[in-house]
Amino acid sequence: EIDIDGIPLDDKKTFELYQKGETNGTFQFESEGMKKHLRDLVPDKFEDLIAMNALYRPGPMEYIPNYIKRKHGVEKVQYDLPEMEEILKETYGITVYQEQVMLLSQRLAGFSKGQADMLRKAMGKKDRKTLDELKPLFLEGAIKNNLNGEKLEKIWTDWEAFASYAFNKSHSTCYAFVAYQTAYLKANYPAEFMAANLTNNLASMDKISFYMDECKRMDLNVLGPDLNESKLKFAVNRKEGKSIIRFGLGAVKGVGESAVESLVTEREKNGSFLSIYDFVRRANLRSVNKKTMESLAISGAFDGLCGPNRAQFFHTEAFGKPNFLDTLVRYGQNIQESKNNASNSLFGDSTEEISVPEPKFPITEPWHVLEMLEKEKELVGIYLSGHPLDDYRNEMRNFIPFKNIEELKDFNGKSDLRSGGIITASNERYTKNGKPFGSFTIEDFTGKKEFVLFSEKYLLHKHFLEVGRIVFINWKAVTDYRNPSELTMEILKMGVLADLKDKYTKLSLTILESQLNEKLINELFNLLNSNPGKCSVKIKLKTNDANLNVEFKSTHLKIEVNPELLNGIEKIAGINYFLN
Repeated sequence: EIDIDGIPLDDKKTFELYQKGETNGTFQFESEGMKKHLRDLVPDKFEDLIAMNALYRPGPMEYIPNYIKRKHGVEKVQYDLPEMEEILKETYGITVYQEQVMLLSQRLAGFSKGQADMLRKAMGKKDRKTLDELKPLFLEGAIKNNLNGEKLEKIWTDWEAFASYAFNKSHSTCYAFVAYQTAYLKANYPAEFMAANLTNNLASMDKISFYMDECKRMDLNVLGPDLNESKLKFAVNRKEGKSIIRFGLGAVKGVGESAVESLVTEREKNGSFLSIYDFVRRANLRSVNKKTMESLAISGAFDGLCGPNRAQFFHTEAFGKPNFLDTLVRYGQNIQESKNNASNSLFGDSTEEISVPEPKFPITEPWHVLEMLEKEKELVGIYLSGHPLDDYRNEMRNFIPFKNIEELKDFNGKSDLRSGGIITASNERYTKNGKPFGSFTIEDFTGKKEFVLFSEKYLLHKHFLEVGRIVFINWKAVTDYRNPSELTMEILKMGVLADLKDKYTKLSLTILESQLNEKLINELFNLLNSNPGKCSVKIKLKTNDANLNVEFKSTHLKIEVNPELLNGIEKIAGINYFLN
C-alpha cells in the first residue's frame, strides 16, 4: 500500500534516477532532449523539476543551458535590478513563470493584484493590445519608484518575448508532481512499475518492445508466459530475492480472459499444476478449449511442465490423424466425464481412483529456433525466447540502428553507411510497363524500415529478399526523386549478415589521452593477446588538441573478433572501437 500523495519530495533514489536521465516510462520527462538536460542539470530538489518542466518547451528551451550553468556556478547569476533578486532567486535570475512576472510588476511598478493578473492573462493569450496598454502604466509606476528607465525598457522587452511561451508555475508544479510520483515508483518499485507499464500498453507492440528493452537496461528479467506463474496481466514474481516480471496470459492471442481467470482460480484453490496431464485433468475444458491450449503451447506457457520442445504438441503419426494436443484434450475430457459420472451414480461416494491411461509424448524434432520465434511473434506480437538476431549482436555493434534513422539529414553527405536485420516481409510487384520491382521490410533490435528496389538493383539483390533471411545493407542518403525536398535511403549493396564475421579486417581503437595510464595499457595488451586471429589492430590516441592526434598500426599483432574481446574492450574506460 503506497500513499502516493504523501511520498517524500526528497527521495534519494528518485533524484538519482533523474540525474542519470533514466526516465523512460515516467510522465513528462521521457524525451531524449529532456534526458540530456537532466544529466547536465543533476537536479537535487523538487524545484528543479518544476523549472525544467516549464523551460522545456519552444521558446524558453534556449535558457536551459544558462539555467544549468548558473545552478552549477559556471555562469554568474545576474539581475537587471537588485529588487528582482528575491523573486528570481529560485530560478537563478531567469524569469521562468507567469507568477514571477505578476509579483515583479507589483514589486517594481506598484501594480495592483488585478493589474498583475491582467498582465498574466495578456501574456497567456498573447494579447498584444492589452500588453501595449499596460506598458506605459508599468514604466510610469516603476520610474516613480526611482528605478532605471533603460533597465525597465529591457525588462519589458524581455517580458514581451516571454509572453510567447509564458507558463504558469502552478500548472508546472502539478505536472512535475505527477512526474515525480511516477519516477518515485520506478526508482523504489522498479519491477512493479515496469509490469504496470507493460500491462498498460498491451495494445501497442511498439511500446511493449520499448518497455521490454528498458527492462533489459534495468537488469529486470521479463520472462514469457508460464502456466503456474503468469496471471491475466503482467505480474511480478520473486525468486531467490530477485524480481522477475512474468508475461500475462491475457496478452497471448487466442487465450481469453475467462480462460485465464478459470486457470488462476483453479491454481489458487488446488495448487500449481504438476504436469500437463494434471493440467488437462483439472482445467475447465469448456473455457480452456483446444484453441486456447494451442496458443498456450506455442507461447511457451507449457515449457515449465514438459520442456521446451513445443513441436511435440502438434506432432501427428500420419496425415489426417489427431495430433498430440487433440489426444491430450480427449484424455482430459474422458477423466472429467468419468469423475462426473461417478459422482452422479448411486455409488458417488466411492473413493476408487478413476484410471485412464496417460497418452505418451511423441518423439519428434523440435522446431528450428527461427520458426519457434516467428510463431511466438504471431501470438504475442514480440519475440519472447530470444531474438532472431541474437547470434549477430557482434556483427551489428557498429551498425546504424533503424530507430536512429528518423532524420536522414543527419546522414546527408556520408557514404557507405551500414544497417541490417531480418527480412520480415517481401513482395515482388510490377510497374505499369510490366517490369518487376521488390518491396521489403528489414527489422533490427530497435525497429524496422521499408525499402523498394527497382530495375537492375532489384534483379541484382532479389535472391536476398526472402522472409527470415538475415541481411546487411550498405546505404547512403539521397534526394527523393518523388519529393525533391526530402531525402531517402538508397541501398548500395546487400549481403548475408553471417558472411560479415569472417570479413572483418581491422579493429580501430580510439583512446583518450586523458584516460591513458599503465593500468589501461596492461588491460588492453592482455585482452588483445588472449584473442589471436587474423584481424589487424589500429590505435588512435586522441588529445584535446586536434593537431596532435596520433595513429598507430600493429605490424605483428592479429586478433579474432569475438564477444569476449568486444565486451572486454567496452569495460575499459576511455576506449571506443570500430570494426571494418
